[in-house]
Amino acid sequence: MKNKVVVIVGGSKGIGKGLYDAFIDRDCIVHSISRKNCDITSPDQIDSYLDKISKVDILINNAAINYCKPIEEISLNEWNGVIDTNLTSYFYIIKKCLPKMDRGSKIVNVSSIAGRSKSLVSGVHYTSSKAGLIGLTRQLAQELGPKGININCVCPSQTLTPMLERSMTNEQLSNLESNIPLRRVAQVSEVVKPILFLCSDDASYIHGACLDVNGGQF
Repeated sequence: MKNKVVVIVGGSKGIGKGLYDAFIDRDCIVHSISRKNCDITSPDQIDSYLDKISKVDILINNAAINYCKPIEEISLNEWNGVIDTNLTSYFYIIKKCLPKMDRGSKIVNVSSIAGRSKSLVSGVHYTSSKAGLIGLTRQLAQELGPKGININCVCPSQTLTPMLERSMTNEQLSNLESNIPLRRVAQVSEVVKPILFLCSDDASYIHGACLDVNGGQF
């Protein structure tokens, strides 16, 4: 992967930070988009950031926001904010990056176990956005396959990140772990490594897939 140009959306914390460090260790040229340098719900800010990058070999869409609320307590603004961040921004960023990608380029979208089924620690807006991301990935696999651009998605379960720690008490986390076959949540590195695999030449014939990284939760 040496000298590959990597764009990570949501690269400052948790899984994104783990990916950033891993690609730096592999001598890649890494661009990390975070709230500090770009509002990904703003097309103008996305344009301004990506227009400075002439080539993209690997794109990883990882940014997400989540609020654990029942539907009765979710406002329309909150719904739109989550959908805009977790799904619409990915559509626009992929659209902007495609002209900069050649055959052999890779796109990995980070969805969630919530998008596969349901979630005990998320709201309906988050779950809907992650399900939509799976649909986006599979449809784009049809469109991008002839161009030689691989696109896949990873569906992690609960991972020990700052977002999870903010959304759950210790008691809730303990109860959650008791229902996971492996009896623990994932470590960041356990999600990073499958993503790195999908970005490698070893995954050249994996396309349109949703890789479950969930400790056996089905």
